[in-house]
Amino acid sequence: MEPPRTAYILLWYPKPSETFVFRETVNLKRMGLPLQVFTLYGRIESGLSDEMKRASSEVERLGVPFLVNAPSEILYWLRRDRAAAAALLKTFFARRWKGVEKSAESLWALLCGFKLARRFLEEGIEHIHAPWASGPATAAWVASRLTGIPYSFTARAWDIYPPDSLLPEKLKNAALVRSETRTNIQYLVDCCECDPEKIHLTYNGVPLNAKMEARVKMEEPYRLLALGRFVGKKGYDFLLRGCRILADSGMDFRLTLAGDGPRMTQLKNLAHRLGISDKITFPGFVRYDEVPRLFGEADLLLMPSVVHSSGDRDGIPTVIMEALMHRVPVIATDVSGISEVIEDGKTGLLIREKDPDAIAGAVRHMVSDRDRALRMAEAGRERVLNQFDPESNHRRVLDLYMRLIPRRRGEAQT
Repeated sequence: MEPPRTAYILLWYPKPSETFVFRETVNLKRMGLPLQVFTLYGRIESGLSDEMKRASSEVERLGVPFLVNAPSEILYWLRRDRAAAAALLKTFFARRWKGVEKSAESLWALLCGFKLARRFLEEGIEHIHAPWASGPATAAWVASRLTGIPYSFTARAWDIYPPDSLLPEKLKNAALVRSETRTNIQYLVDCCECDPEKIHLTYNGVPLNAKMEARVKMEEPYRLLALGRFVGKKGYDFLLRGCRILADSGMDFRLTLAGDGPRMTQLKNLAHRLGISDKITFPGFVRYDEVPRLFGEADLLLMPSVVHSSGDRDGIPTVIMEALMHRVPVIATDVSGISEVIEDGKTGLLIREKDPDAIAGAVRHMVSDRDRALRMAEAGRERVLNQFDPESNHRRVLDLYMRLIPRRRGEAQT
């Protein structure tokens, strides 16, 4: 049986911070899935690897120019199937939406869904997939309800913590749902009364061909590394406070805090107020193909993720698996699905969230015994090899699409 002609809906693509999505699309195409990518927003120009730049030209984008045509797309479907289109609009606007960002994204996704429904019929799409449960899944839900084309989506972290107002409908109507962590499956079942049989665990695929093995000298000054977006859920303010404790204890270290985001200035100011600016380096955003150099120079990776006051949290940060593939020992907080990779004392050290003392204590514990740290890193690498192999994980995704996506498109639904 031939794989279904599939459309992926994303906000942006390719996006430098979503290498796991990019790798999935590349591998699925290579495995024979006829896949087209559509984005609700425009184009990202900076921070792309050469491979991402080549893929960027193959994407169909809506973005701001679509706003002019949005009313005509809704009118088209109101004429073609008034009951289905009106029911979608009624369902959407009857919901109470919280948070400006998610509300605006959901409204834009609703509008885009009407346009994409027509495009999917024109392209002969047989399956719609949204790699995020938020706006992309809303657009997939709209397009599916108008056309009868089955859809699926992946639940990750920001997109379901907290859930948006349409998540129960999106779960109910999806042909299948993917989760990148076991933790999320139980959460979705509990918060949305979803059938657990519909949700399938599909871990992200992580490149397993790390060519550089970190030296991990474990000599002063110790080389600490943290890497990610500068947003609240990353917990970097607690990390900096932990570094103040390390400095007070007399430890000689240097922390490379790599990344970019809205909290950049706040974090730099905090380092200054804590009196540790001379120990912290902020290199800014680092391109994906340049990240191995950082791992090669590191003694430890620190991932101090927290549950933000909004409910937002990490799933399993890809940087953890990438660090382990370079044999870098990892210290991480016990948040969301992180414990599915970092098992305390076996594949790394797992600590409480929002606890600078715990961060400092774990660093001291890790650097005190290089051999033990390396044994944990090597055990972590074996877990990544077994659990996050992109070939087997993406083959499983393709198998799910082949088995569980109905191949016959129905008429527009009401």
